[in-house]
Amino acid sequence: MRPDDECFRFLLPPGLSGLSAPEPAPVELLVCTTCKRRQPADPDAPRPGSLLHEAVRAHGLPEGVRLVPVECLSACSSGCSVALRGPGRWTYVYGNLDETTGAPILAEGARAYRDAPDGLVPWRERPEHFRKNCIARIPPMEALK
Repeated sequence: MRPDDECFRFLLPPGLSGLSAPEPAPVELLVCTTCKRRQPADPDAPRPGSLLHEAVRAHGLPEGVRLVPVECLSACSSGCSVALRGPGRWTYVYGNLDETTGAPILAEGARAYRDAPDGLVPWRERPEHFRKNCIARIPPMEALK
């Protein structure tokens, strides 16, 4: 769109500006901050889940992926756990993440999930950790109607 065409911007559907593609639906990475990886925890020490959340925050996530801390994903037997979700997408819950090495894995997996319109990332395109540590796959609400 040329600058002098600014007056016609209102004719474009929401999310479009000029020749750019529409923005993808937002994706959220939920990180359980209360996970403690099955071992007795020092009550004064930070929980591994909280450390994982901080590591992901420091590492960064792809554009369009929002980091959300949650108190419990009820996957306590699976160590540090996360979920990826978005409107109209399948939701995935993954576990057994290490708080010191999990951030790059989560960034890679979140990018692949963001790029899959329905959230179904082909198995071979998932990070290896995601292939072996999926706790649950939940259909989108729209698929059940």
